[in-house]
Amino acid sequence: MKIYVTRHGQTDWNVQGKTQGRADIELNEVGIKQAKQTKEELKNIDIDLIICSPLKRAKKTAEIINEGRNIPIIFDDQIIERNFGEFEGEKIKFDEFWDYNAHPRYQRAETIQEIISRISNFLDKIKEEYKDKNVLLVTHGGVSIAINCYFKGIPEDGKLINYCLHNCEVQEFEI
Repeated sequence: MKIYVTRHGQTDWNVQGKTQGRADIELNEVGIKQAKQTKEELKNIDIDLIICSPLKRAKKTAEIINEGRNIPIIFDDQIIERNFGEFEGEKIKFDEFWDYNAHPRYQRAETIQEIISRISNFLDKIKEEYKDKNVLLVTHGGVSIAINCYFKGIPEDGKLINYCLHNCEVQEFEI
């Protein structure tokens, strides 16, 4: 089994440095071009299933990647972006939100430990359900961090931001 992970294409909020979280923001023109480039990058890779976040930016990225391939797509809330609560739409310092050792707690926001637990449970499930398949996950930066924690472990310094995929960057994990 191989799990491929890509982050959605660029949005205007990415450019503006705003925290998106669960806000349902569309891709911008650059994001659409990035998704088309990722489609080309993945065109010769055998993918049996796409599992995608239900947010528009991820859905559009998955649809573009899947053009002409007709790979089944499942939309799954388990790989929706981290809930940033009151900070969604705001410009924040990501180091604070992605320091595993800091344990910040914000109103209505998902903690690092909560998103890592959610994604670990999701990955355990798909490894069992789709063990003979190659699966593409189309998701978000925060989820990509949690996926990397699952496969690589938590860095000793607790700084997780380096685990974040860039827009439409593809990562592969072999199980």
